[in-house]
Amino acid sequence: MLVTGGAGFIGSHTCVELLDHGYELIVVDDYSNSTPQVLARVERIAGRFVGAVYELDIRDRRALSAVFDRHSVDAVVHFAAHKAVGESTRMPIEYYDTNVGGTTALLRTMHDHGVHQLVFSSSCSIYGDAGHGPLDEATPARPTSPYAASKWVCEQILADVCHRCPEYTVLCLRYFNPAGAHPSGLLGEDPRGAPDNLMPYVAQVAVGRRPRLPVFGDDYPTPDGTAIRDYLHVMDTVEAHRVALDHLADGPGMRVYNLGVGKGSSVLDVVAAFSEACGRPIPYEVAPRRPGDATELVADATAVARAWGWHPTRNLADMCRDAWRFQQLNPSGYAGSARRPNTKD
Repeated sequence: MLVTGGAGFIGSHTCVELLDHGYELIVVDDYSNSTPQVLARVERIAGRFVGAVYELDIRDRRALSAVFDRHSVDAVVHFAAHKAVGESTRMPIEYYDTNVGGTTALLRTMHDHGVHQLVFSSSCSIYGDAGHGPLDEATPARPTSPYAASKWVCEQILADVCHRCPEYTVLCLRYFNPAGAHPSGLLGEDPRGAPDNLMPYVAQVAVGRRPRLPVFGDDYPTPDGTAIRDYLHVMDTVEAHRVALDHLADGPGMRVYNLGVGKGSSVLDVVAAFSEACGRPIPYEVAPRRPGDATELVADATAVARAWGWHPTRNLADMCRDAWRFQQLNPSGYAGSARRPNTKD
């Protein structure tokens, strides 16, 4: 099993989940928003070696092809991408180059090596400002940022490939907002620089790494004026990936599923829940809205429940508790952790 972006937030937790269920893994990551130290922690939690780890950019088809040449790959879980809405509005070309170019390079390499099964990491952000209430998979795409548009373009490419090449099976998972951390406290979200996502920023404020949380907009048409998202525990998210791999055998073609809990929480709801988890107030200040942010994104995830029987089992309090445990145990993130050596050529 090849996992691209396996050292990232969701990727690393997925590696633990897959190792726990007996999978043999090959991981590739360029560490642009992660660190190699995380893979040593993955192995510590799982009690097993990851297998092979390669530092490379998946747009480098020669390097990626060498990985496929060296290993027997039966399927790919594809996380490698830039992922921040706000950042994408400042560097759109980089987002299209990495997210779309990386996906097409991966597809070409897979095709050249006879690998036709893929689980793709997509995003609820493709729905954009689709309105209030839960959104199902038939909701029209209205991306409002380059990040969201890049994910939508990738989905269109994958759908067309499956239509024209019937040997392909693609399961496309549209996450809502993964948050939290592994319950051990050894794995969590530790972005480079200032976090673009809410939960790690709140955690860094709580532990004293940052003075206060910027709340981007308090004039949205919501009960408290702040944007609403459907937060999904990262452990529920990765369980869905493991279940997805079990369903690659259901038949060829592309199928799209939302992953979410079906309940929205505002920015201030998250602040209050995290304050409860850490036992101290979270200082914040209101800032202007960020370009590309939607008012509300809440999942209708009944399709995946019907198809696979998958349901999230953790709530916002669980996410805040686990994220706070990770931040308490790792006040400076992964800095200073032992590095897991890369696979040598």
